[in-house]
Parts: sequence; structure tokens; C-alpha cells
Amino acid sequence: MTASDLHTTGARVAGAPISWGVCEVPGWGLQLPAERVMAEMERLGLTATEFGPDGFLPDEPEARKSFLETYNLRAVGGFVPVVLHDSAHDPMSEVDAFIDACLATEADVVVLAAATGVDGYDNRPVLDDVQWKALLTNLDRIADHAAERGVIAVVHPHIGTLVENADDVQRVVDGSHIGFCIDTGHLAAAGADPVAITLANLDRVKHVHLKDVDTAMAAKVVANEITFSDAVADGMWQVLGEGDVDIRAMIEALEGAGYDGWYVLEQDVMFKDGEPEGEGPIANVRASLDYVKAVLA
Repeated sequence: MTASDLHTTGARVAGAPISWGVCEVPGWGLQLPAERVMAEMERLGLTATEFGPDGFLPDEPEARKSFLETYNLRAVGGFVPVVLHDSAHDPMSEVDAFIDACLATEADVVVLAAATGVDGYDNRPVLDDVQWKALLTNLDRIADHAAERGVIAVVHPHIGTLVENADDVQRVVDGSHIGFCIDTGHLAAAGADPVAITLANLDRVKHVHLKDVDTAMAAKVVANEITFSDAVADGMWQVLGEGDVDIRAMIEALEGAGYDGWYVLEQDVMFKDGEPEGEGPIANVRASLDYVKAVLA
């Protein structure tokens, strides 16, 4: 698949329900119905989507696949927050259930977040060496098991999880062989340089979430001056090309290195006051999609 193919067909560019405010965090805000979200993805010309949280799409695999096909969409896979650092907890049954859903819908990516075990992303504990060893061991167990079942498992650095910043990423690089979902916004929000991390680990990048961010607001989250959820509600995540991440450099570096995986458009939003006004989130997703197409043209 060439860049021009992508520009023409939208192949390799996927949507994400979080761009419509659909999130796994309790109390996040209004959850728009799947029918609206999928219809708007189809209207934009997107041909693939990540799953979104449990309960958003039909649970039964064939029903889920059929529902997506109604909107001419295929499944990519999705985001799975899992506790990995607790040696008394085996995450494999949770991961296997997600892999089952992927295989039934012809999706192929399991995006792992190293969950803290507490809902939300506002508090992040510090792990000791024993907990880090358990986390890294579980990452490799899951990566190997996923490969045996025919899908890819990747770890997603994410604000408020146990793999968040550049030091955490380096610890994963040095201590495991799992691939990464590079999320440009979450890494930048944690004070890391997503382009530099990508260039240093091109062979480990297997999935990409394209997200832009107001880094000044993100710095307040890292400094515990505001909560992650309040920052999201206040617009910390930006339309691609309008924030502080060099999205163009990121895409060009990946394309130049022969990356052939997915680019997932994400702009986390929260609707605390009910129904979004006007056209709603589709306008921002359209702008982000247009930006990516321009870079790849």
C-alpha cells in the first residue's frame, strides 16, 4: 500500500470512538450511540475503526462484525486496560477474551495499557522493582501468546498508566520484546518526544495513534495542578496539526522507514454538559483526516 493509495482510499487510516467522546472511564460524560458514531465515520470515508469500550458495540462477535459492515467498516482491534504489575493477578483470561473478539471480527491489534487497577487516569502509583518485573514479564507473555493466536499485541504509553513517559518506555525497550503503539499525544503530554522515541525504536513500532496536544495544559496534568479528566474536558487534545506535536514529522519518519500498520485518528473529548452543539465531533475528525491525507499526498 503506497501513500497515494492511502490518500485515495483511506486505507490504513482508522477512526476511534474516543474522538466522539466514547470512553471506558466511569462518569466520563455523555456517551454517543454507536449508530451515530459509525454513521459519521462512514460519512467521512473511513473504512476501519477500533472497537471502543466494552458495551459500545454489540458483544456477540458475529453481531459486532455485522453491525460494522452495515456502515462499511472493518475492525482494527482496540484498547485494553489490563493490570500487569500484580504478580497475584493473571491478565491472560482478559486478553484472551479480547483476542477472541478480534479473531471473530477479523481485527488484528490488541492495544494494551498498563492499568493501575483504579478507574480513570488521574492517579498513578510508583512501582517497585518486583512490580516492574511482573509487568515486563506479562507484556512478553501476552505478546508471544497473541502472536501464537495470529494477532499483534502492543503496549500503549498513556497518561495515568504505569507506562507513561520516556523513562517508562525505555524500561520496556530494555526489559521486554513487545512492540509499541506509539500515541503521539500521550507521549508528548508526558514530556516525551514521540518522534525521537519512534526513530530510536522503529522496529518496535507496530501501531500508531495520531493525537495532538496542548503541551502547556498537559504539563499541568503531569505537575498535578489539574486532573487528566479536567484537562480533557477543557480541550487538552487538539485537532491534528493544531497542537504542539510535530505530526507531519512523525508520519514522514514512519513512512520513510516502511511502516505499514494503522494510523488511528484520536482526539479524546468529553461531553459533560450533554449533547454536543452544532455538527459535533465529526467536524474535528474531518479536519484531522484532511491533515493526514495532506501529509501523505
